[in-house]
Amino acid sequence: LKGGTCCALLCALEPTPPFSMESVQTFGRKKNAVAVAFVKRGRGLLKINGKPIELCEPEILRYKVFEPVLLLGKERFAGLDIRVRVRGGGFTSQTYAIRQAIAKGIVAFSQKYVDEQTKQELKEILLSYDRTLLVADPRRCEAKKYGGRGARARFQKSYR
Repeated sequence: LKGGTCCALLCALEPTPPFSMESVQTFGRKKNAVAVAFVKRGRGLLKINGKPIELCEPEILRYKVFEPVLLLGKERFAGLDIRVRVRGGGFTSQTYAIRQAIAKGIVAFSQKYVDEQTKQELKEILLSYDRTLLVADPRRCEAKKYGGRGARARFQKSYR
């Protein structure tokens, strides 16, 4: 096949995406952990890396992941499916990145598909509880320098 016919055939074979699908994609960050939340209309699924949110490990940090749900109430999440992918960092960093991604996701969804007043209410509730639910922590690990064993610590000095 020469010319533009090949492209036309391929485009005809591609299924067209449904334009009525309402979805937003947001991210949460903490240190080296990055969580991406995909929020769309659904029946209340909350999954992290393909597993239900109830099976989130470690168990001690499970309530931290649940914080946006507990603060805003389950009825706000009932009509939404949230799928989160998280990579990098450690357990705690990943947990904080996940909760931020979920909180930012529901705020972005309500701004785009619900209304501005609802978005402001959600933001107010989340910010009054903990600012890191919506605003990323900019602190990063400082690089090691020569002349010492860490970023700031120096090797001991001796004159003899």
